[in-house]
Amino acid sequence: MSAGVGGPKVGRLAPLSAYAPFVGERELDDLRTLARPLAGIRVQHINSTRVGGGVAEILTWMIRSLQELEIDASWDVIEGDAALFAVTKAMHNALHGVTVTIPDSLFDYYLERVSSQGELLDAGADIVALHDTQPLPLVLARERCRGRFIWRCHVDIAAADPFLWERLRPLVDRGDAAVYHMIEFERSARTPAYIMPPAIDPLAPKNRDLTADEIRAVLDRLGVDRARPIVLQISRFDRLKDPLGVIQAFRMVRKVLPCQLILAGGGASDDPEGTQVLEEVRSVTDGDPDIQVLDLPPTSHVEVNALQRAAAVVVQKSIREGFGLVVTEAMWKARPVVATAVGGIRGQVLHGVTGFLVHTVEGTANRIRQLLGNPALGEQMGRAGRLLVSERYLTPHSLKRWIMLMHAVLAGEQPHIVIPPPVTPRSASRSPARRQ
Repeated sequence: MSAGVGGPKVGRLAPLSAYAPFVGERELDDLRTLARPLAGIRVQHINSTRVGGGVAEILTWMIRSLQELEIDASWDVIEGDAALFAVTKAMHNALHGVTVTIPDSLFDYYLERVSSQGELLDAGADIVALHDTQPLPLVLARERCRGRFIWRCHVDIAAADPFLWERLRPLVDRGDAAVYHMIEFERSARTPAYIMPPAIDPLAPKNRDLTADEIRAVLDRLGVDRARPIVLQISRFDRLKDPLGVIQAFRMVRKVLPCQLILAGGGASDDPEGTQVLEEVRSVTDGDPDIQVLDLPPTSHVEVNALQRAAAVVVQKSIREGFGLVVTEAMWKARPVVATAVGGIRGQVLHGVTGFLVHTVEGTANRIRQLLGNPALGEQMGRAGRLLVSERYLTPHSLKRWIMLMHAVLAGEQPHIVIPPPVTPRSASRSPARRQ
C-alpha cells in the first residue's frame, strides 16, 4: 500500500549540500537553522499516487530532504478503485470550474471509502499533510492521530463549483491549516490559510544538466527530427491541458514557418480520463507528419529533460492550472515559454520577460511564431527565466517555506502568508508586449 509508517524511507538522491551551487551556502545554513528546533518531530504526507503527476514528484524530494534535516518524515498513499478515482477526477474538474454533476451517492462513497482508511494515519505524527482532495476525508478520522492536519491544495480553485466546495468546506475546516499556491485560490473557510508555490529539484534526472550527446541520443531514440524547430508541450493527457488547442495553434504557425510539434506526457493511476484524452489527440493528429504524440511512462525523466532542452518554444496551454511545474522546468532549462494566463502560471511567467502570457488559440500561435522568427528573443527570455527560477522556485526555497509553515502550525499561529516577494530577474528588462 505505502512506504510510510514502519516502512522503508525514501531513498537519498542528493544531500542538501549539493544545492549550494544553485542557492548559496547562506540559504542552506538558514534552512538548517530554521529546521533545528523541529528535529525529531514526525510528519506524515498522504496523497493518492506514488508515480505520475507533480505531487508525487514534489514528495519524492521533500521526504528525502526532511529526513536529512532530522525530521521523521514519511509518505503514504490511500487505496482506491476505479469508482473512487472516477469521483475524485470529476471533483478535480469541478474544482477547476468545469460543470460536473456528482450524485450524492458517489460523494458519500468517496467520503466512506477514504475515511475508512483511518488506520493509515500515524498515531504518533505531529503533522499530517493531506495532498489535494483524494485523501481529504481522512481528516474525519483525525481522532486516531495526535497531530495537526494540513490540507495542501495543488489545484486552481478560484472558480470552483460552489456546490462542490460547500460539500468539501467542512472537511477543510476540520484541519489546522490550508495551503494554496496563490492567494487568489484561497476560499472562505475557518482554517488558517498559507500561500506557498512549489518548486523543482535541479538535481533530479528531469532537471539536471545534459550534454549535447545525451540530448541527441534521446531525440534519436524517440524518432524526433533534429533539423526542424520543436514546439513542445509536456503534460498529462488531460482536457484541462488543452492539447487540442495546442494542435490548432501549431497548425496556424506551420502555415508560415517550418516547424514540428511534440505532445509528450502520460497518465497517473488516479486519472481515469487520461487514456480517453490520449485517443482523442491521436485521432486528431493521425497521419500528420509534423506532429508527434509521445505517451511516456512516468519514469521518462531524462526523456522529458532532453525534449525540453531541445525545444525552441515550450507551450503550456492549460485551461486551468494550479502551478505548472513543467513551466518552471522549461524556464530552468532556459527555454522561452508561451502559456495561458491562468492560475499559478500568471505568477511564473513574467510577460515579455521570461515568455508570453496568452488568452486564445490565435494569441498562442502569434507568440510561437514571434519566438520562432526571432531566436535571439527566445534566448534572452530563456536566460531571464532560468534566473527567475534560481531565485524563487528551487527545492531549498520550497523546503524553507515548509519549515516555516510547520513552525507556524505547531505553534497554533493565526493565518499569515508564506510567499516569496515579487521578483523580476536582475538581468532582465521588461519590454512592452501587448497581451494576446
